[in-house]
Amino acid sequence: MKTKRLTKLGAVLSAALVLFSGILSVSAASVPQAVIDTDRKASVSLYKYDFTSAYADGVLGDNTYISTGYADENVENALMPYAIEGVVFSYAKIADLAVHAETKDGEHQNMLLYKLPGGDKTTALMNCLDLTSEDAYKTDRGDLYFTSDTLIDALSNHLNTAESQTKNALEAFIRQNGTSMPETDGTGHTSAAELEQGLYLFVETQVPETVSNTTAPFLLSLPMTSIDGMNWNYDVTVYPKNERTAPTLEKTLRESKADTGKNDGTDSITDGYAHTATGSIGDVIEYQILSTLPSITSRATSFSEYTYTDTLSAGLSYRKNDVRMEWFSDKSCTEESRVAVWTEQDGKFAVSYSALGDESVMRIKMTDAGLEELNNSDAVYDPNTSLYCGYSGCTMRITYTASVSATPVYGDIGNPNEVTLTWSRTNTAYSDTLTDDCHFYVYGLDLLKLFSDNLGDYSKVQFKLYNTTDSYWVTANSDDNGNYLVSGHAESEDDASVLTPGSSGHLFLKGLEDDIYRVTEINTDANYTLLGNFITVEIRAKESGKLCATCGKSGLTAEAFENGNAKDMNDDNGSASAIVPIRVMNTRGYRLPKTGDAGTTLLAAGGMTLAVLSAAAVALLLVFKKKDKFDD
Repeated sequence: MKTKRLTKLGAVLSAALVLFSGILSVSAASVPQAVIDTDRKASVSLYKYDFTSAYADGVLGDNTYISTGYADENVENALMPYAIEGVVFSYAKIADLAVHAETKDGEHQNMLLYKLPGGDKTTALMNCLDLTSEDAYKTDRGDLYFTSDTLIDALSNHLNTAESQTKNALEAFIRQNGTSMPETDGTGHTSAAELEQGLYLFVETQVPETVSNTTAPFLLSLPMTSIDGMNWNYDVTVYPKNERTAPTLEKTLRESKADTGKNDGTDSITDGYAHTATGSIGDVIEYQILSTLPSITSRATSFSEYTYTDTLSAGLSYRKNDVRMEWFSDKSCTEESRVAVWTEQDGKFAVSYSALGDESVMRIKMTDAGLEELNNSDAVYDPNTSLYCGYSGCTMRITYTASVSATPVYGDIGNPNEVTLTWSRTNTAYSDTLTDDCHFYVYGLDLLKLFSDNLGDYSKVQFKLYNTTDSYWVTANSDDNGNYLVSGHAESEDDASVLTPGSSGHLFLKGLEDDIYRVTEINTDANYTLLGNFITVEIRAKESGKLCATCGKSGLTAEAFENGNAKDMNDDNGSASAIVPIRVMNTRGYRLPKTGDAGTTLLAAGGMTLAVLSAAAVALLLVFKKKDKFDD
């Protein structure tokens, strides 16, 4: 805050000194030099440079050069790379130069005054500076004569206490009463020639997209006294400064899941979003766009456009009518710092959709009502005291959702989702863009069914898949030849999809996120044994270290584990780490005998045994009878 205040004060003082330099002592000048040539026209040249960047790069310092009112080739050469094109200054002559002679306290004295003619124009200017006729040094037939001290103090005090409001007032005055100079060119230069001598007000009225703080309005006496106090300078060169800033832009995403946490208002509502995310087909993906608005310090720096063009990769589709825009007073984006919430129904922004090949495009454009609030709301800053206006420096958060509804790209290449921000300020011929993106990743499973004797019937085999991480059964659509695309989630096993390999024995299931799954064989060919237990498959995503060319952040790669054992993943159409391969082998089962075969043999064997046992019993009985007979 201290640095900003000093910068602001320096701008005010420099503006005041331009006028002050016009009344410096000329006692050392020769007579021809000291007397103004009243028939000579004057001119002004302005050069606009990005002082913010020049300071940051060390090219410019507080004492690098002294403003003299004359062109400085060294300054222009050094600051040429920082030239700002597209700035418009406007000017108005507000007073004539008048030498006033009077006798005061018995002494005769002469002094330079500035004569403001009576009329609506002078009244409007005095209202901007809170001046009245009582502040004039003298009045004469409706004309008001002011000293430079009074005019300097009035402008400086207003810029110090209410810079933004003073700028707005003087910008309005100059648009009504002034003349616009040509836009600054590629060298940052503009000029006005053949000017009548007098006191002029210069105000920066239009700026390109990156200028966030205009030069403080300044008064310039034409001609002005040279810095050495010995000449009159009829062709004045000024190097006013600008502060330049640009918006920020970040796009992130997350898989939509129930938020069971509690927020006391101090936690960021942006938590859980990241540059990369994985998901399944059928998931809802939540997207977030964050942009911190640059400074707005007056009407001249207000925004005329703020538009987002958002693009989704093939396989993802917008869930329409759910775009929401929130404003926060700082980058923390907590409940406590929320300033405003806009929905599509509020009319502050308009949303439109289109197609670009296989991709989907959404355009979010600020309406006139939205721009008015963005530029001029007093919800954040006190309009009577603050330099800043509207939502200057606030963070805009846009959220929307999309469905993963078709076949995306699988594996490391991922699915980029890009957003471009386009913005303009008051000079609508100049705009700039920022681009950021985030990446969505999806994976697949290649289950190869094998029979030990290669004679099994694949059409008899069935599997089900359960996501143990998020507790749901997988549903999928099929082309009837073993190719499946995840379609959604089911809470009950009864609603889970039954998956069957194709004629090649492969079961391809695409559209899985990085979670842990249980693959269970629920049916097989009757001549073979079921697997008897589920297979645990884990897909684990991690940063790849390969940086995105758009945002400079790392993408993702994946690794797979089967029953806890690491295994290599297959590529898919050139995209690595895309598909998890697993193998399921069924061996032949033990065959039961046919009805009548094993039973008849067993019965015959049982009959023979019974006959033998019967014969033995008869023999024993005869022996015992014969013994009894002998005993008798």
